[in-house]
Amino acid sequence: VLRQTLADYIDRPDYYPAGRLDFLSEGLLLLTDNGQLQHRISAPEKKLPKSYWVQVEGSPSPSALRELAGGVMLRDGLTHPAQLAPLMQAPPLWRREPPLATHREASSQWLGITLREGKNRQIRRMLASVGHPVLRLVRYRIGHWQLGDLQPGQSRLANIHLPRDNNSRRTGRSAKKRDKQQKKK
Repeated sequence: VLRQTLADYIDRPDYYPAGRLDFLSEGLLLLTDNGQLQHRISAPEKKLPKSYWVQVEGSPSPSALRELAGGVMLRDGLTHPAQLAPLMQAPPLWRREPPLATHREASSQWLGITLREGKNRQIRRMLASVGHPVLRLVRYRIGHWQLGDLQPGQSRLANIHLPRDNNSRRTGRSAKKRDKQQKKK
């Protein structure tokens, strides 16, 4: 069985993903032809928040939610604190393929989770560590970019004006050079 890839949906040369989703996850994936933007979205030190809707087996207790929010010890270290909240109803999503068994759907809970780090399969490992395996994981926001009404396989082209990064020496130098040139005129 052949797996679908981004190339099956995006016919734009020189566009690359800024970040990743594991094979079992769904949702928002940003692509760009701007290397600086790609770095600023995906670099761990930039700590760009990423938000997910997560369907889990069972209903996490208040103590499990506190543990997740405070950070969970995984094999590769302690996770950073997460923002999370139980959702009162399922988010407005497309139909899952393949669909969950009815009894699993009925005994599940949806959570909203926002992270500022991206360890490999982090959300799945965090929730498994508190006894609530993930049934479905959908990323709906990266920074200020949101999934909105996009459906699986759809894309939207947007022009992004990269704000000046105060931590970048290169950006600072070019801004100073530009200011000097404007003063000469």
